[in-house]
Amino acid sequence: QVHVVESGGGLVQAGGSLRLSCAVSGTIFSINGVGWYRQGPGKERELVTELTAVGGTNYAESVQGRFTISKDSAKNTFYLQMNSLKPEDTAVYYCNIKSRGSNWTPIDYWGQGTQVTITS
Repeated sequence: QVHVVESGGGLVQAGGSLRLSCAVSGTIFSINGVGWYRQGPGKERELVTELTAVGGTNYAESVQGRFTISKDSAKNTFYLQMNSLKPEDTAVYYCNIKSRGSNWTPIDYWGQGTQVTITS
């Protein structure tokens, strides 16, 4: 079984920072991509940032310059550093792990989410 666990959320004032962690454990053949998503109240889930299999990154325009995705390969842990937080960043943040099955079948693993609340 593959387990994905996010942590690091909390209550922060606008302008503050948080670092979210995404720990991956269990038997997994490969991690071909990692994404951080968020879903604010009454909103659709949206992609915040992603890390590709070759180390490239993409960021939503709303967070570019403020958020950074990174990894610790030895620990199978991925991070989302969030700086200059704004109230509109308030959401549940989810970690998505893209993997493959036995015959190139794509498999997605999701964590339970961690709440980030930014106050004015």
